[in-house]
Amino acid sequence: MLSPSWNITKTTSHQLPLGLAKLYGGLVKAESPATAAKKRSHLQIADELRQQIHSGALAPGERMPTQAELADRFDVPRGTIRQALRILQDEALLTNTGKGSPARVADPRSARDVPEGLERGVVALAPRVAAAFTAPRVRIDALCLTAETLTLAVAESIHLVHAGTARPERIELRLLMPGRNINLAFPTATEGTDDDRVHQRWLRQRNAQGMALTTFLGSLRKPPYSVDVSVRFRALPFTPSVKLYLLNGEEALFGYYLVRRREAEIENESVELIDTLGMQSMLFPFLTGAENRRNRVFVEQSQLWFDSLWETVSSELELGAGFSDL
Repeated sequence: MLSPSWNITKTTSHQLPLGLAKLYGGLVKAESPATAAKKRSHLQIADELRQQIHSGALAPGERMPTQAELADRFDVPRGTIRQALRILQDEALLTNTGKGSPARVADPRSARDVPEGLERGVVALAPRVAAAFTAPRVRIDALCLTAETLTLAVAESIHLVHAGTARPERIELRLLMPGRNINLAFPTATEGTDDDRVHQRWLRQRNAQGMALTTFLGSLRKPPYSVDVSVRFRALPFTPSVKLYLLNGEEALFGYYLVRRREAEIENESVELIDTLGMQSMLFPFLTGAENRRNRVFVEQSQLWFDSLWETVSSELELGAGFSDL
């Protein structure tokens, strides 16, 4: 997971919004341990709670502490706690998370019920992106809804560059995400309601991940790394029902978005919506080097599909003021 002891807000000419800088608190400039200890991120809190669930300290069926209790325990704002609980919810480690029902601990064995050789979300993607970063020329093509999983995976790989474990000479990222003005199939307010806050929430998430990727990778342009970096975004005219990651033209990871009804807090109000479990999506790996010819063909056809979308129906994607393609 990301280290708490870094400050990203002074890394490049791109400046992350304060909330996003806190969200991904850290990639470039080290701070003192005392300062870092006061800035526990939602990722660290999710890690600690996850460990308690897997160790049995938080037993299956047990009621989770309230957000207020957790905020007091970790000395962080409730918004940070909500982000941490969202991760655990997406990992199927919490149940009964609806309105008026206290969240309860799920059986972690059911969350790990994944066929051998397969993993979910960033657990599957991060090591494959890290392996891709060991090549002199790194190329990542991705199609997804918000790029949250990709951002976490890339952030971990950038740490390898900082440590000298990976020394890429060029990194090229192309990312396809839905356009801001389309009517999304999900996330959306439940049937019979018209709540633009759900769309605006998704848009903020999409833009935040794009800004983070731009800033993280852009930081590698400077010495001592001096990597030739290209980051480009294009907008899709439809809602993707799958996520696809193509790595160095040799590997594809493919997963389905799982759609469900749930409740989320938006502007201090509980809103019922239809949303996805993107972080929980099982990713199926396909390698061109595999003996199975089907794997090679799948990677090749996936690359052709991505290229066709990029070159035809996609359009310019805007993240926000001051952020553009690298």
